[in-house]
Amino acid sequence: MSVKSSIQRQNARLVDRIAPRMDEVNAPEEGWLKTIRAALGMSGSHVAKRINVTRAAIYQAERNEREGAITLRQMEKLADAMGAKFVYAVVPNGSVNEVLERQALSKATLQMGAGTESLPPIKLREKIKSLASEILRERPLDFWDD
Repeated sequence: MSVKSSIQRQNARLVDRIAPRMDEVNAPEEGWLKTIRAALGMSGSHVAKRINVTRAAIYQAERNEREGAITLRQMEKLADAMGAKFVYAVVPNGSVNEVLERQALSKATLQMGAGTESLPPIKLREKIKSLASEILRERPLDFWDD
């Protein structure tokens, strides 16, 4: 086992353990900043004072969060000002292995392409599945190329 594949497996286990919990969490309609601030009973002025900005800057940051225009650094700074922590995640659609299998099936289907029209559907699916397993095992350099 190579170091690279060992690291990849460790990362996959980490992602697969954490991702399902993160996937269940949706941002509140008003955004996390405003929701946490309201839950704590803090005004925009209170938060502003703690980080030495104007109240308008706090409301702008809350608006930016809702619009997807806030920076990670701003989120972290504002969360800290409210005695909270900012958590950021990228969550895969399914387990890491499921994402890899979908990509391998996609590549296999493209590679089979022309010349397979005469195969019965069940044989074609078997061939694609077999090729996908091989692609997944070998993980060629163009694995993520479409």
